[in-house]
Amino acid sequence: MVYFLSLFLITCSALFSGLTLGYFTLDTATLRRRANAGDKRAQAIYPLRKRGNLLLTTLLLGNVMVNTTLSIYLGSIASGLSASIMATALIFLFGEIGPQAMISRHAMEFGSKFAPLVRILMLLFYPITFPISFTLNKLLGNEMPTIYSKYEIMQIVSEHEDSEYSPIDADEERIVHGALQFSHLKAREIMTPIDEVIALDENQKLTNKFFEYITEQGYSRYPVYSGNRKNIIGLLYAKNLLIEDVDIAIKETVEALELDILRIRPNTFLDAVLAQMLKKHRHLGVVENRQGDALGVISLEDIIEEIIQVEIEDEDDEEDL
Repeated sequence: MVYFLSLFLITCSALFSGLTLGYFTLDTATLRRRANAGDKRAQAIYPLRKRGNLLLTTLLLGNVMVNTTLSIYLGSIASGLSASIMATALIFLFGEIGPQAMISRHAMEFGSKFAPLVRILMLLFYPITFPISFTLNKLLGNEMPTIYSKYEIMQIVSEHEDSEYSPIDADEERIVHGALQFSHLKAREIMTPIDEVIALDENQKLTNKFFEYITEQGYSRYPVYSGNRKNIIGLLYAKNLLIEDVDIAIKETVEALELDILRIRPNTFLDAVLAQMLKKHRHLGVVENRQGDALGVISLEDIIEEIIQVEIEDEDDEEDL
């Protein structure tokens, strides 16, 4: 009976100690996300964990009660010094170190399995623990959520990709990294300089030779300039040339020339450029300085390439030999 009672008290001490550390290694925000995603373990733990101070006082009260009872009990069956040494050794090894090391590594498993028991204890200890937890809530405020920087999120994704237990693959890692970094880039950093852009003069005639040139280039849109390449006045849509009359100038076309173009400042961040393109349904923008001179062009494809970190090639692009 003596050994049975001692073993029972040590087991209770181990449980309280291990669950205290285990529950509080679990972040409430992470538990909420997992619970919303359908994780049954998180759904069992989150209602307890979100009431952090009440859970803490319940587990600590139970742990103190059990350890005190164990010390008193051992003192009744052994001498003072022997009981002290025995109680310290048993609590330290089997009531603290062992269970904390084990449960902290499997917090979700243990936490979900013992959630019903913890819920009962919270109800039983409520008259004592509620005033204490209420005071702590008022004094300390709400528990601060764990917020990660973009760099930390990128590191977390990389660590998951490297782990054999994670479903994240290299392509997903690359895309997440690109999505987190692209908003720091500015339009001038990824634009195609105006000198490298295939632009068309507004006075260019729609001749057979011109159509052959357009077909050879293979683009769907071409900036149109007036006077010089820095004065972009519109965009020519290649697909609409089929319904235009021949031997007329580009500026005389009815459907092919779009004068309402998206004009972008060079220091505009890419996330803002993307938002403008989506809002105005534009796939191409002209990057201009304050004087209205065209510095280059930026396309929706350019931004997507920055996000996915891979150059997009279509059937008209030349393959490297």
